[in-house]
Amino acid sequence: EMVESSTTLLTMVRSLLKRLKGRMLGTVPSPPEAAVSGERPPAESRERARALVMGLQDEICSGLEKIDGVGRFQEESWDRPEGGGGRSRVMREGRIFEQGGVNFSEVHGQELPPSILKQRPEAKGHPWFATGTSMVLHPRNPFVPTVHLNYRYFEAGPVWWFGGGADLTPFYPFLEDARHFHRSHKQACDSVDERLYQVYKPWCDEYFFLKHRQETRGIGGIFYDYQDGSGRLYRGQDPEGPAAQKAAEIGSVQLSWEQLHDLARANGQAFLPAYTPIVEKRNGLAYGDRERQFQLYRRGRYVEFNLVWDRGTIFGLQTNGRTESILMSLPPLARWEYGYQAQEGSREALLTDLFTRPQHWFDDPSLEERCRPHQAVN
Repeated sequence: EMVESSTTLLTMVRSLLKRLKGRMLGTVPSPPEAAVSGERPPAESRERARALVMGLQDEICSGLEKIDGVGRFQEESWDRPEGGGGRSRVMREGRIFEQGGVNFSEVHGQELPPSILKQRPEAKGHPWFATGTSMVLHPRNPFVPTVHLNYRYFEAGPVWWFGGGADLTPFYPFLEDARHFHRSHKQACDSVDERLYQVYKPWCDEYFFLKHRQETRGIGGIFYDYQDGSGRLYRGQDPEGPAAQKAAEIGSVQLSWEQLHDLARANGQAFLPAYTPIVEKRNGLAYGDRERQFQLYRRGRYVEFNLVWDRGTIFGLQTNGRTESILMSLPPLARWEYGYQAQEGSREALLTDLFTRPQHWFDDPSLEERCRPHQAVN
């Protein structure tokens, strides 16, 4: 018990120091009540947020069925005993997608889970509402990247926020694919404010990071959370990281409820144009057992992140969400290999050495030099 108490005290001290550093950088709110935005959401906020994410689910599913040409999404509606429910759509054994799912959920309740209260203690004691759409696609061809998307909205008393993002996880990456995916989401962010991508890109690198492996899950994209109109762009876990530093450099960016709604819509609608050209260009590439085995090995990293680090998974399980829908993000097949090391100079090593590290995709000429010997530029 003494060891446990000491550990708890040490954790509290570390947390306090981190918050103090964050305040100095302007990235962490002072007292909890100061974190509540002065703007109240519109009266129909919940209905509009629900319509937005349901519309994105419909649009994306329709587009993916056209891309695949064979696979069709099977829908299953579900109810949550504590309040709310959703609809899960899953495609299996398609022409392109070995498995993929696009979820919609709308849940509400009286008691918030610890994962939320830890981030927003000022929401304690208020009935809450959350709605969102999430998607993960696992293509069969190892040259077609796995991809993830999530856009969500939350309310609890005076507290409200938008969150979301999209990220790409290639196994045999191409530089132009990474640039295209990032460019598409940068343009969507820029349609609301040109400063957003500068914070949301490094925040994505930070969030989708496997600490126990010291690598990113993929080439990133954008990620944002707790965007509530208060002017603070960054509300992540690393007050000294690149995202926090860029947010401090930019300063306050006042975004209204309407602008944040538009941001989710713009990025959600940017997904198909960001991903479809990559699928069309790479799905015809020939592969063998070596590429398939490496894909399955790297899928193991996807499983590790989602089960160990992902806040969406934790929130869903802590709020008694539908387990099948929560774990829909996991691939149908994956494998682990003890002590695996990619052969030096191989195409596989290009992924582990370059594409699982945060990069400046648009303005680093050395990236092309490193990719060219592997025919991995275009």
